[in-house]
Amino acid sequence: FVLPVAMAQHPNSDDLYIVEKTGTVRAVRGGLIYDPLPVLDLSSEVSGGLEQGLLGLAFSPDGKFLYVNLTDTAGDTRILEFGFSNGAVVAGSRRQVLRVDQPFANHNGGTVMFGPDGYLYIGLGDGGSGGDPQYNGQSLDTRLGKILRIDPRPSGDAPFTAPPTNPFAPDPANPDKVIPDGALPEIWSYGLRNPWKFSFDRQTGDLWIADVGQSSWEEINFTRASTPGGVNYGWNHMEGLVLYSGRPRGAVEPANHHPPIHVYRNGEDGACSATGGYVYRGQAISALKGAYVFSDWCDGRLRYIRQENGQAGPPTELGVTVPSISSFGEDHDGELYAISLGGSVYKIVPLL
Repeated sequence: FVLPVAMAQHPNSDDLYIVEKTGTVRAVRGGLIYDPLPVLDLSSEVSGGLEQGLLGLAFSPDGKFLYVNLTDTAGDTRILEFGFSNGAVVAGSRRQVLRVDQPFANHNGGTVMFGPDGYLYIGLGDGGSGGDPQYNGQSLDTRLGKILRIDPRPSGDAPFTAPPTNPFAPDPANPDKVIPDGALPEIWSYGLRNPWKFSFDRQTGDLWIADVGQSSWEEINFTRASTPGGVNYGWNHMEGLVLYSGRPRGAVEPANHHPPIHVYRNGEDGACSATGGYVYRGQAISALKGAYVFSDWCDGRLRYIRQENGQAGPPTELGVTVPSISSFGEDHDGELYAISLGGSVYKIVPLL
């Protein structure tokens, strides 16, 4: 592949779909690209910047729609919808779900994924530069530095709707709900720097987010499925478990801060940027069941942690390294894949 960064499996087939950062989606069957033509080609529309391009892909639970997350040639985020049938994009079905202005060229996030509740979750970074100079992570009037939760199908003139159970969305069933002035209804959680990869535990519905740190700490966030929306992960007051050193003197930990379940130092053994994965729910590697597998872009070492009562012990190395690891993937059976920006997609299998 050319700069692969994400993978999704169609809900009604065994085909895997690989996202190439350069703007194309390619279908894989039996370990082979079975059609030389890409399923989707947006290469003329995406930016070639280091953290930009075609970044994420999701199929609707019924398999009838394909959604992509990209940064366009102007450097702004777009979420696009396409009809999908018989392994192909439906001609003329393209529709823009939302667009987000990006003030800088980095921290675009990129993951787009349907949650166990059937809603579409979208990860967006804080807008870039360094240290979140626009204070987007803690501001509820911007989509930047957030995970959004939407129903992507249009309703009337609206290209999408925010579920009333979102923390800042009006709820007819709860007329006394207090919503901060200016808070956007599509926000699910906030206080994130660059949630490049997040995923849901397919068995429990728990949410795991790998948030790329500034210069000191990389972090893994864990949130139970039963947790209501509105979680504040702390950035840019917090980096990891401590106050971010770049904040003005006197900055304090947010009262509602949800600390990460695991942190590690940026620069530790060559690490530099957390690459989030999945909780393993497959059958092939029994010893790995229930463990969250992740890595780091710079060191490529696959490791895992286990959570118990919201706490995690030290990571365990799998003894496998994937160079320039950009992402992970999960198939219908719960088996995991590791994706290298160098061009390969690996399946994680037990030792013989």
